[in-house]
Amino acid sequence: MLLSKLLERFGVHQEFRDTEVTYITDNTKKIKKGCVFVCIRGAHFDGHTAALAAAEQGAAAVIAERDTGAPNQILVPNTREAYGLLCQAFYDYPAEKLTMIGITGTNGKTTTAFLIKDILDRCGKKTGLIGTVKNMIGDQERPAHLTTPDALELNELLAEMVAAGCSHCVMEVSSQALDQGRVKGINFSIAGFTNLTQDHLDYHKTFEAYRAAKHKLFEQADTAVLNIDDPNAMEMVRGTDCEVITLSAQLDTADYTAKNVTHKTHSVTYELVTNGRIGRVKIGIPGTFTVYNSMLAAVCCIAAGVDFSRTVEALSAAKGIPGRIEVVPTGTDYTVIIDYAHSPDGLKNILESLREICGEGRILTVFGCGGDRDKTKRPQMGKIAQERSDVCIVTSDNPRSEDPVAIIRDILAGMREDPEHVVVEPDRTAAIARALSMAQAGDIVLLAGKGHETYQILSTGTIHFDEREKIREILKIGS
Repeated sequence: MLLSKLLERFGVHQEFRDTEVTYITDNTKKIKKGCVFVCIRGAHFDGHTAALAAAEQGAAAVIAERDTGAPNQILVPNTREAYGLLCQAFYDYPAEKLTMIGITGTNGKTTTAFLIKDILDRCGKKTGLIGTVKNMIGDQERPAHLTTPDALELNELLAEMVAAGCSHCVMEVSSQALDQGRVKGINFSIAGFTNLTQDHLDYHKTFEAYRAAKHKLFEQADTAVLNIDDPNAMEMVRGTDCEVITLSAQLDTADYTAKNVTHKTHSVTYELVTNGRIGRVKIGIPGTFTVYNSMLAAVCCIAAGVDFSRTVEALSAAKGIPGRIEVVPTGTDYTVIIDYAHSPDGLKNILESLREICGEGRILTVFGCGGDRDKTKRPQMGKIAQERSDVCIVTSDNPRSEDPVAIIRDILAGMREDPEHVVVEPDRTAAIARALSMAQAGDIVLLAGKGHETYQILSTGTIHFDEREKIREILKIGS
């Protein structure tokens, strides 16, 4: 692609040498002959300092915010945003050839996105998926490294979806991705909002900055679908001109409401009501937040043009999502559930949902907190776990470079001393074994924090760690 073609929509008013472009990168390790190198100033490295070296290595052009002295330099106000736009142009704007559905919020993005894909697939729409667990092009799977990929990988995936005949793409859109401009310039036909509670303050520093990052998605959307039972919902569309569709399990004033909700051990049923229409939903994922996630998925699909009755029928046939209230078969008289809950609100939601279905049994919660992440949520999660569990086993999550014992001390700061009901076991395998040995008939053992992950990140590196395998080994299932 010619550089002039790549810059066609940028309105560049300076002279540059037109040349063939073979690649785009902001990574100094990926510079190659004919590439466009975009200088991005990050937390630990400023790409502008590598501009001259990039030119010496054969970069066809350098995109920068200030004069670097590099030949064929093009100056722009914001290189992060420019990188996202250039990546779209390089792949011929693939998002414009798809119905884009973006889902954002603190909790529920993954479940909602999977449900939307399932509904659309069942209704005959070939759909791509981009998210935390995996990326999908129709039924072909691709590994996921970030919730929302780097702009180049994102647009490459979107281009593959177009080439494969996909008509729709549903993607989780993270606050970091929005803040860093990874989806800049992409128009979303529909943007869905789940909820907003404290998370990622290690990155955003304040809740207000976190919320402002989420708001950016709705500045790029035609239609917003909002869970208005969350107090931050209307802030998402403040100052935007998108059409707003609301849903609620509490307010009759919403466009879509959930009525006659019934919770069961392995499912939830309710009536989806709008303008005199009633759809009876039964979905095989228990919990109150499943009502919200499934409602949001359904309403996004209806907003995308899928018939109401077909949407409800497809939703009721939808499958569970890996690592989201995933019931692990054990053959025991107690239940073991794996869930990704790794924020205060996520842990609160799953525990409250399990309490609704636990009956006379106890809830035994195994959980920890990630290292090198927001430390302020650690005591909050400890307090929540103790208040809503009968037994807590505090352990490691992904400690990364931090001392697991130090992380546990932060968690315990939010908990009352209670040796009978609060157990500390830094080794996660031993903690799982402890919980399983304590479980009795009718109990629920919750393994919170890792969900779909099949690894653990330690100071010494990443190791294989699949909680399903650990459970089978401990219980000697299949041996």
